[in-house]
Amino acid sequence: MALGLNVDEPETTCDDPNCPFHGTVSVRGGTVDGMVASTEMHRSVIVEREYDVTVPKYDRKMKRRSRTPAHAPDCLDLSVGDAVRIAETRPLSKTKAHVVVGTLDTTRDLGASSLSGPSDPESEVALDEIESTSAEESGGDA
Repeated sequence: MALGLNVDEPETTCDDPNCPFHGTVSVRGGTVDGMVASTEMHRSVIVEREYDVTVPKYDRKMKRRSRTPAHAPDCLDLSVGDAVRIAETRPLSKTKAHVVVGTLDTTRDLGASSLSGPSDPESEVALDEIESTSAEESGGDA
């Protein structure tokens, strides 16, 4: 654990002076979790997060999003779609006052086991019977 946050220090090193791990920049304030929306700039990323806002007139919620520019150290290999945690720091440029301190693990079980097939032997037999009857039916139509 590094920086007093719940993030691990990256294995690779860098010579970036604005790296919170290998440079002189200190982090302060809060942290924000979001997704990398853009990596077009040099050593910078745009982190986007979605949140819900209550609309009292209609008694519903609507989605909003905020995009925050953040410094991306060289030791972190970031690409579009990565889930990251950014922390507040001193102003690094006109628009950047945050730095990426780590990536988040977003592997979720989205029913992959049910897509690959059943796990018990009785269900496998039933699945084979269904596949064989559907193959016979489709073969008879042709």
